[in-house]
Amino acid sequence: MEAVLARMRALDERLPAQDGVAVFNRVYLTVTQTLHERLSHGAFPAPRRAQTLSVCFAERYLAAVEADRAPACWRPLLQYRRHPGIRPLQHALAGINAHIGHDLALAVVATCRHLGCEPAALEGDFDRVGDTLVSLEEQIREDLMPGPDLLEIADPLTHLVGSWSLERARAGAWSAARLLWTLRRVPELAEEFADSLDAGVGLVGRCLLTPRG
Repeated sequence: MEAVLARMRALDERLPAQDGVAVFNRVYLTVTQTLHERLSHGAFPAPRRAQTLSVCFAERYLAAVEADRAPACWRPLLQYRRHPGIRPLQHALAGINAHIGHDLALAVVATCRHLGCEPAALEGDFDRVGDTLVSLEEQIREDLMPGPDLLEIADPLTHLVGSWSLERARAGAWSAARLLWTLRRVPELAEEFADSLDAGVGLVGRCLLTPRG
């Protein structure tokens, strides 16, 4: 985890503060640091499993932002990262949507392959990682939501971001991971499903990045 944290810190230093990827990166850096601390303090009964899942998960994000052509789920954030009509909270949620809605399912499958286990063996670690994300979501919204002086703009923004749920995305990721694992012996179907998941999550990301004027 030290390696992925170092790569996130390097991104944080390199990107302009208002860049949409930088906004998400700061959020995810906080999450990853919190997970690292909890792992170090024995909060996970099977630390190797939890760390492998966390690293596989983080590496998918880092690969996406460094790729010549990112997965469809990440393209909205990358394309609209400097749009003046998009608020930091929208950038943060679009990144979380891509990472949870698409990357998490693939990270579970990659972890199962790496450790030689079934998804059921990872369910407890999956839930604990998810609980860390949920505990930080409210703080993220409070930190990035416009203040009372922007209430007229914030009203439609509140409606827009309130239509997305971390809990629902997390539940969908677990179902997608189990299905991908079941389809692993039928590679063409697994690829078709993964592509469909990628496109669907990307569509949600574009909705979250609707400019607000």
